[in-house]
Amino acid sequence: MHCPFCNFEDTKVIDSRLTVDNTQVKRRRECPRCQNRWSTMETADLNLPRVVKKDNSREDFSEQKVERGIIRALNKRSVDKNAIDQAIQNIKNKLKSLAEKEIISSQIGILVMQELREIDQVAYIRFASVYHSFEDLQAFQDIIKIIEKDLTPEMIKTQLKLIDDETSINKKK
Repeated sequence: MHCPFCNFEDTKVIDSRLTVDNTQVKRRRECPRCQNRWSTMETADLNLPRVVKKDNSREDFSEQKVERGIIRALNKRSVDKNAIDQAIQNIKNKLKSLAEKEIISSQIGILVMQELREIDQVAYIRFASVYHSFEDLQAFQDIIKIIEKDLTPEMIKTQLKLIDDETSINKKK
């Protein structure tokens, strides 16, 4: 690495430490010529596959687009930001584990739906309705039946209620 002060071609590492989240290495460096010191941050550069859209155009994977879609589906649902961040990280990890250089955008949609299903049933249905272009009430009823049939006891415990139960409604009156 070149010294940012005198542009000398060789620098030495004095100290290396992991960041708090263990995703980066912070290195303290020194230039043997001018003796100036500075820090650098080193991150693994793992390439995510390129996304092939419906019109066959290609673009880089956008974490921001996935986050916007998840947040839109979770609109007015009280879900912790950490759960959203974890869902996005899970999606990125699945994409990194693929050996593919390209992935069809619909596969990303499926990954998003899988994550939303774990977080919130309503958000899952919202996202699925747009993703699958639901056009009638029957499509909603079908997806609700599928969700109700496949819920594990753990998932039922973590899901937010769609509507308050009758006892809490009567108390509000």
